[in-house]
Amino acid sequence: METRQEYLERVLAMKKPVCPHCGEAMKLWEVPPINFSDGLGWGEPFLFLCFNDECALYTQGWKDMEENFAQRASMRCLNYPGTEQFECMPVFSSMGGQGQIVDDVAVAQQEILKEQTKKGFSILADCYVNRDGVTVMRLLSDACEPVRVRIKAAEMIGDIGELEAIEPLRCMKAGNQKLQETIEGAVSKIHERFFTRECPFCAEVIKRRAKICKNCGRDVAGQ
Repeated sequence: METRQEYLERVLAMKKPVCPHCGEAMKLWEVPPINFSDGLGWGEPFLFLCFNDECALYTQGWKDMEENFAQRASMRCLNYPGTEQFECMPVFSSMGGQGQIVDDVAVAQQEILKEQTKKGFSILADCYVNRDGVTVMRLLSDACEPVRVRIKAAEMIGDIGELEAIEPLRCMKAGNQKLQETIEGAVSKIHERFFTRECPFCAEVIKRRAKICKNCGRDVAGQ
């Protein structure tokens, strides 16, 4: 499933659509968490909107909404990214929706994130070749690294990590659900590679077929 970050990166790479009502390039717009039109939402985290105050749809919209619905409102044209589907969104002032515009600063931040992700993937590729689990764990545990890099690191540590990596992995609490699930999956992969498991009583690593835990002495047969 595509993450919100991956979706944004894909949309940023698209050519901006042109408003069919005025010919102006539309702006990328982040859908607010609380919908303010029909309450149903648009089904996308980002849309393209026309914010040209001279747009025919917008200028005529004030008159049409007043005459037909007795409302002080107008319409702005919206587009679903990657499609030719254009619709109208009601606005109640000239500033309506302006706060959700993804501006040049946000785009620049995305470019920085993209470069950080690219660098992280490059480091991980070298780590895999050199079986460098220490660096992989460092990237995985660094909250400043992009989530995609940390997820990739979690997948990789499952492939090359030693038994010593299990305890640090168990202690990690990621704020991202997908990352947390990948970390848990990495622990399972390490156990599979070394034919081990964890004692249900003391949590120490033991052989998969062990009947008595070598650490706490408890009976673990059938556990």
